[in-house]
Amino acid sequence: MPDVTVAMAALQVTADPADRLVTYALGICLGVAIYDPVARVGGLLHAMLPLSTLDAAKARANPALFVDTGVPALFRACYALGASKSRLVVKVAGGAAAAAPDAPDQFQIGRRNLLTLRQLLWKNGVLVQAQDVGGHQLSRTMALDVGDGTVSLKMGATISTL
Repeated sequence: MPDVTVAMAALQVTADPADRLVTYALGICLGVAIYDPVARVGGLLHAMLPLSTLDAAKARANPALFVDTGVPALFRACYALGASKSRLVVKVAGGAAAAAPDAPDQFQIGRRNLLTLRQLLWKNGVLVQAQDVGGHQLSRTMALDVGDGTVSLKMGATISTL
């Protein structure tokens, strides 16, 4: 199956069951995978920062840069391909601390990304089915196989399924 790379501050959606959406180097950033098993529509977001209030012009130019604008854009793009909110399976990875375990994480971007995501999903009645978030793992690779909705996570040499 062909890999479709999702860059930082980007999102991709597809209804092609042969596609595999992949994003790399999730550290403080968040990877959000959504999948509709009936419509066989999937999407993957790699958001870098929590709130678009930081720079409204950048958010308008690239909603995927921010969690609060990227997640709604991801959902809308999947709806446009036939996905239904009631069937969507949501899986999340990333949101790590930027500092070493014994050092202060001054800006707490990873933590703030997670809080923004959780608030946004909660307000919209959407639950996360699986996650691998937080901690100090600064390099997660997340992949969504659109044919069956499987989300895999690679950290170092270890590959697991969410």
